[in-house]
Amino acid sequence: MIVGMATAHFYSDTDDCAQHIVDRLGPDLRVAAPLGLGKPHGLLNALYRRVAADTQRSMRLYTALSLTRPQPKPGLEARFLKPFLQRHFGADQVDPQYALDQARDALPPNVEVHEFYLQSGAMLHSGSAQRSYISQNYTHVARDLALQDINLLVQLVARREGPDGVHYSLSCNPDLTFDLLRRIDASGRRRPLCVAVVHPDLPYLSGAAEVAEDFFDVELRPAQLPPLFALPRPPVDLPEYAIGLHASALVKDGGCLQIGIGALSDALVKALLLREQDNANWRHMLKALDTTGGTHTLAGFVGGLDPFQAGLYGASEMVMDGFMHLQRGGILKRRSWDNLALERASVAGRLNPGTPGGHYLRGAFFLGSHDLYAWLAATEAADPDAIDMCAVSNVNQLYGGHQALAALQRRGARFFNTCMMATLLGAAVSDTLADGEVVSGVGGQNNFVTMAHELPDGRSVLLLRATRQSGGGIASNIRWNYGQTTIPRHLRDIFITEYGVADLRGKSDGECVEAMLSICDARFLDALCAEAKAHRKLAPDFEIPEAWRRHQPRNLRQAIAPMQRQGLLPTFPFGSDFTEVEQRLLPALNWLKTSAASWHGRFTLLRGLLRPGLPRAGEAEALARMSLDQPGTLADRLQRRLLQIALRQRHPPAA
Repeated sequence: MIVGMATAHFYSDTDDCAQHIVDRLGPDLRVAAPLGLGKPHGLLNALYRRVAADTQRSMRLYTALSLTRPQPKPGLEARFLKPFLQRHFGADQVDPQYALDQARDALPPNVEVHEFYLQSGAMLHSGSAQRSYISQNYTHVARDLALQDINLLVQLVARREGPDGVHYSLSCNPDLTFDLLRRIDASGRRRPLCVAVVHPDLPYLSGAAEVAEDFFDVELRPAQLPPLFALPRPPVDLPEYAIGLHASALVKDGGCLQIGIGALSDALVKALLLREQDNANWRHMLKALDTTGGTHTLAGFVGGLDPFQAGLYGASEMVMDGFMHLQRGGILKRRSWDNLALERASVAGRLNPGTPGGHYLRGAFFLGSHDLYAWLAATEAADPDAIDMCAVSNVNQLYGGHQALAALQRRGARFFNTCMMATLLGAAVSDTLADGEVVSGVGGQNNFVTMAHELPDGRSVLLLRATRQSGGGIASNIRWNYGQTTIPRHLRDIFITEYGVADLRGKSDGECVEAMLSICDARFLDALCAEAKAHRKLAPDFEIPEAWRRHQPRNLRQAIAPMQRQGLLPTFPFGSDFTEVEQRLLPALNWLKTSAASWHGRFTLLRGLLRPGLPRAGEAEALARMSLDQPGTLADRLQRRLLQIALRQRHPPAA
C-alpha cells in the first residue's frame, strides 16, 4: 500500500508553490512528471525558470511525450498555422519551455531532460535530446526510475469533494505514478514530494485512478489554467483507408482491441464502423482491394467479415478518440471483470452482463480531442464502471499475479500498432533511424508484440504505408535490411500495407520474404527480389506473380475511389478542426511542399509562375484566409502567386 502524508500545503499561485518546492527540497531537483496530458506545464516552467537563473541549482527531469504546439516555419506555413493554432489551442496555452529550449539545443548546463518517448520527429535535430533519450519498454520505466533518487513528483489531477472528504483522480495518467511509488516504497528509498496540480476540466475518473487526499503532500489549484491540450484530428487518405480496411477484417468478434493514434488508427476505426453499420459496402470495398484473396482467407480463421454481435473489449495503453467512436457505434461493449470467477462465467455464457457492472475499456493514459475528454466525463457520470484507468503494469503485460485473468480478458486480442519501415525478414522499424537518431521511442510496442505471442489466440498487427516521400522521390518502406530495428524478426507476426496482409507467424525466412514482397509497391519488387536472391533467402527460380505488379497507386485509387466519391471514405472521418476554407487549403499546401522537394516539381512551379492558370471557385476566400488578398511586399506577392498555382491544381476532395 502506498502511504502519503496528509496534504499540508495548498497554493493558488504557481510561483509561490514553486518557491515552496525549491525551499523544501534544496538546490538539486530530481523530478518525475507524467507523459502527455498529465504534465503540469505551468509549474514545471516555474521550476525551470528558477533553476535556469541560478547556476548553483540543478534540475534533472524524467518524463516522456512533452506536448508542444507546432512551431511553424516562416512563410505560407506560418500564415496557415498561426491562426489555426491560436483558435485550436487557445491564446493562453502554455508550452513546456524546457522542451522548446531542448529542441533548439538551448538547455542551460544545469538542466537535464531525459525522455523515454519523444513527440514524433520533434527532437531529431537536438543533440541534447538525442544524448539524453532513454530507450525503455513502457513497463520498465518505473523499475529504472525508482533507482534515480527522485525527490519530486508533479502531476495534473482532477479533484472531488464529497461527504467522505477530498479525493483526487490521476485521471489521464495513472500509468506510471502507482508503479513508481510502489517500487520506491519496496526499495526502502524516501518517498518523493508529491504535488497535485488541479485542473478543473480534467475528467474525474474513479476506480483504480482515484486516490485519497493524503496521497499528495502539496496541492496547487491555480485560479486560471489554459485549456487541456487537445490533438487536432488528422486527415485520412486513400492508402491509409486501404490499410484500415484490410486490418478491420482481422478483428475477431468478442475479442480484445489495442490501437494507437494517428491517421492509420482512424482509418482502422472507420473501417470497423463500416463493417458494423454498412456491411455490404464494406465487403464490396474489401473485395475490390483484396484481388488475390489473401485478406479474406486470413479473416476466415483470424478475424471475421460479419458485423459484431458480442462486441469488443478495449485494453490499450492509450485511450484515444477511436475508442469513443467504437463505443458510440455499438462495437466497444464486451465487459470484463477483475474477478476470475466472474470472467470464467462470462466466457461460459453463464453471466448476465447487466448485473455485476464490469468495464469495457481499460487504459493507462488518455490523450485526444476535447470531445474525448467530454465523453470520458459523461461516461464516468452515467456508468462509473465502464472505463478503468490503471497502472501500465496492468495493461501492457500479463505478469504480476494476474496472468490467468488477463489472458481471459484479452481473449481474441488484436494489437494494432504502426511502424515506419519493415524488412523482408519481418523486423520492424518504429522509432529510430539507421544512424541512431530517435524519432519517437519504443513505448509499449514491444510489450504488445510480446503479449500477442504469449496469448493463445493473440495477434500482433503492424501497419505501415508501402512507400514514403524521400529526397524529392519515392522510397519503399519495405527494405531488405535497416540499421536499427524496434521489433526483432523472431517476433514477426502480421504486417499490413495498402496492398494487403502478410502473415509471417511461424513461417520460414523464404516464406516471409515472399509474403512481404506480396504487399510491396510494384515499383520496388524487382530490386527487392534480386537482393533477397543475392542473400539466398529466395529461390533462384522464383518469379514475381503478375498480380503483385498491379500494386501501384493508380490501381489502388481505381479500386476504392468510387467509394470515396459516395462519401463512405471522407478525408476527415470524425469531423475536422479545420474550417471548410482550411480544408481546401491543406491539399494545396501539401502539393506545394512536395513539389518544392524535387526538380520536376520545382520546374512545374516555375512554369506556374509564368502561367498560373484560371482561378478556381473559392480561391478568393482561401487567399483572404492566408492574408494574401492584398499583398503589400514583393515576398507577399510571390507567396500569393505560389498559393494560386497550388490552388489551381487538381487535388482530391477534402471529404
